[in-house]
Amino acid sequence: MVEARLRVIYGDTDQMGVVYYANYFRYFEFARSEFFRAHGGSYRELESTGLLLPVVEASAQYKASARYDDLLLIRTTLDELRRASLVFTYELLRDGDSPTLLCTGRTMHACVGRDGKPQRLPEAIARLKAADDTDT
Repeated sequence: MVEARLRVIYGDTDQMGVVYYANYFRYFEFARSEFFRAHGGSYRELESTGLLLPVVEASAQYKASARYDDLLLIRTTLDELRRASLVFTYELLRDGDSPTLLCTGRTMHACVGRDGKPQRLPEAIARLKAADDTDT
């Protein structure tokens, strides 16, 4: 599990100062990128090999509202690894002395080549799963 933090900016909120629901998926993407960085890699490196990880399924379960200027803590886990796909899970919390769970989520990614055809996940991704399992 990797933890990432970010502060809600005004542009992510609606007129009431509440984070617009679709922005949680942007927060998940930010946390996913931080997951790769924490394990010594990046999306850029993967894409330089000709492989892409498009989202093929996404879900979020909203528990409470994030608001303008909240400091968010996003916990990301590489939950499943298959031959040509992987699943990340997320917990998004308002950070502080007693963190509050705001949202949980899940994204499934296919591994495809630039031609859009499924490709086997590279060994480096499998090592990320093994590393993530030993962290928990």
